[in-house]
Amino acid sequence: MEDPYIWMENLSDERVLKFIEEGNTRFREFLGDLPDRLIEEVREHYYLPNVVEAHITKRGTFVRINEKGRQAIKILETNEVIVDSKQLEEELKDEILLQSFTVDREGKRLAYSFSIGGADEGITRIIDLENGEVVEEIKPSLWNIVFLDDGYYFARFYRKGKTPDGVDAPAERIFLKKGGEERMVFGEGLGSGYFMTLHRSNYGNYALLTLSLGWNKSEIYFGPLEEPEKWEKVYSSEVPAYPIDYIDGKLYIYTREGKGLGKVIAIENGKVREVIPEDEFPLEWAIIAGGKILAGYLVHASSLLKVFTLDGKLLEEIKFDVPGQVQPLDNDGKKAILRYESFTIPYRLYFFKEKLELIDEVKVEGIFKVGEDFAISKDGTKVHYFIVKGEKDEKKAWVFGYGGFNIALNPRFFPHAIPFIKRGGTFVMANLRGGSEYGEEWHRAGMRENKQNVFDDFIAVLEKLKKEGYKVAAWGRSNGGLLVSAVLVQRPDVMDAALIGYPVIDMLRFHKLYIGSVWIPEYGNPDDPKDREFLLKYSPYHNVKPQKYPPTLIYTGLYDDRVHPAHALKFAKKLKDLGAPVYLRVETKSGHMGASPETRIKELTDLLAFVAKTLEIRV
Repeated sequence: MEDPYIWMENLSDERVLKFIEEGNTRFREFLGDLPDRLIEEVREHYYLPNVVEAHITKRGTFVRINEKGRQAIKILETNEVIVDSKQLEEELKDEILLQSFTVDREGKRLAYSFSIGGADEGITRIIDLENGEVVEEIKPSLWNIVFLDDGYYFARFYRKGKTPDGVDAPAERIFLKKGGEERMVFGEGLGSGYFMTLHRSNYGNYALLTLSLGWNKSEIYFGPLEEPEKWEKVYSSEVPAYPIDYIDGKLYIYTREGKGLGKVIAIENGKVREVIPEDEFPLEWAIIAGGKILAGYLVHASSLLKVFTLDGKLLEEIKFDVPGQVQPLDNDGKKAILRYESFTIPYRLYFFKEKLELIDEVKVEGIFKVGEDFAISKDGTKVHYFIVKGEKDEKKAWVFGYGGFNIALNPRFFPHAIPFIKRGGTFVMANLRGGSEYGEEWHRAGMRENKQNVFDDFIAVLEKLKKEGYKVAAWGRSNGGLLVSAVLVQRPDVMDAALIGYPVIDMLRFHKLYIGSVWIPEYGNPDDPKDREFLLKYSPYHNVKPQKYPPTLIYTGLYDDRVHPAHALKFAKKLKDLGAPVYLRVETKSGHMGASPETRIKELTDLLAFVAKTLEIRV
C-alpha cells in the first residue's frame, strides 16, 4: 500500500524539520499566554515531595524521595540525608538521576546506582554508613545487590560482548563478590530474554531466586544463601510467579496459574498446597509480615488489602478512605512498609505489623471527591471509570485512557490535573479492556484482533459523559495515543478536544520503526495477511477521512527512541491536509522518558492550557 507521507520518517529531512518548526509556532500562537498563567501551579504540584523507594533497617527506614527538583536518600525518622543528587551534580558537573538503592538490615552498608546526563548505563557506589565513606565505585552499575556479612551478591546485565560463559549479549548473570574477587554463580548458558531476581528470606538464611523468561514463564530456585551451588529449582510455571518467603518449613509462592487472577500456594516436602485460592478480583501481590499473609487485590482498579493466617484463613479486609493503589516497598519479616497513591495524594507510607499504621503523607489541600461509575460497551461489557471532582462542576471532563499491554490504570497523581479540577473541571480515568484491571482474560479481550473492543469501551465512556451534558477532552499517550487517534477517526462526535501523545498510529509500519517489532505479540504482525486485515481495519493513519474533527493536539519528542515520532508527524500532516483543526507540539530537547523536570513541567502545562482553551475553562 502506497504511503504518500513516508518521507516524514526521515527526521533529518529539511521538510520534516520545517513542518515541526511551523507546527510548534502555530501551537504557541494558539495557546497565547495561557501556559505562562498556569505553569506555576503545575510546577508547585509537580515538585511536591514523593517517596518512591524504601528499605527497613535496624537503624531506621531509608527512603528515596523526589522533592523540588532534588532527589535524596535519607532516613525517614531522623531526616538525615545520606545521598543528595544536587551534591552529586556539583561533584560530577552533570545532571544526575538516582535509579535505585539497597541497604543491609543492620543499616551499616548502602549501595546506590545513578546515571549521568540521562545515560542508560549508570554507576554504583557502596557506602560505609559508619563513617559515610564510599568504599567502592563500579561502572557500569550493578543491580539486585544482596548483602552478606563478608561480601554481596549482584546481577550484571551485559549489553554488549559476551558473558563469562561465552553467551552473546544481551544477557544477565548473578555473581558473588568476596574479598575483592567476584565469581559467576547463576545463569550459565542462558541467552537473552531471561531475567533473574534474588532475594534473601526474612525467616532464616535462604536464597529465593526467580528466573523469568520474558513476562510469562517462571522458575523458582531455593537453597542456603551462602552456598549458591546448592540452589535448586523447586517450582516451574508457564505464567508469572515469584517466591513470597520461606517460613516454618514451607515455601510460599505467588502464581497466576489457573484463570490468571493470582493465588498463593505453599510447597512443603515437595508437595504443593493451595493457601489462598483465586478470587473474583485479581490478586496483585502477597507478602508475609508478622506471621501473617498480607495480600493486595485490585477491585475495580483500586487496592483492597486482605490479611490471612499462614494457612489461608481470612482475618480482615482493609479498605481506604479514597480509592488508591498500594504497593509493598520492603518487608523485614516483622513489619512491612507500603506506599499508597491516589489522584489528590502523591503518596502515603504505612507500616503493617498487627495493623496498618500511617507514618507519612503528602496530599493536596482542597475539597475533592473521588467517585466511580460504569458505562456499557457496544457488546454489553461493563466498563469502569474513576471520576475526580472539586467543589464545583462546570461540566467539563478531561478523560484519560490506555487499554493495552496488560497495564492497569490505577488511581495516580497527575500534577497538571489539579489546577483543572480546582477550576471546576472533572478528571476521568477509564479502565478499558487490554489492561490488567480484571486479570489476563480482560487483557486478551483487548489485544490483537480484539483491539476494537478497547476503542468501543472508550467510546462508551465518552458517550455517557456527553449525554450527561459534559464537554469532553479525550487524552492518551503511547498505546493510549493509538486509542485516542482511533476513536478520533471513528467517532469524532464523542469528543470536543483530543490530546494524542507519543502515539503509535501507523499500524502497518509500526514494526519497522525503532523497537516497534517487540509489540507484535500485543498488536499482531502487519506482514501476516490475516493480522494485516484487522490492523488495517482500525489503523488510525489509514482511516483518516474528510469529516468534522474537534481541535486535536498531537505531541511527541524528536528524540523519542521508543515510539518513532513519524507516527505523530504523518498523522498530523494527513489531518492538516484535510483542513482539520490539528495542532502539533514536538519537544526538540529530549525524548519523553529522559526529559528534565522543567521540560516535563512545560509539556504538562501545555496540555492543561490546551484543555482549558478548547473546553473554555476560566483561567
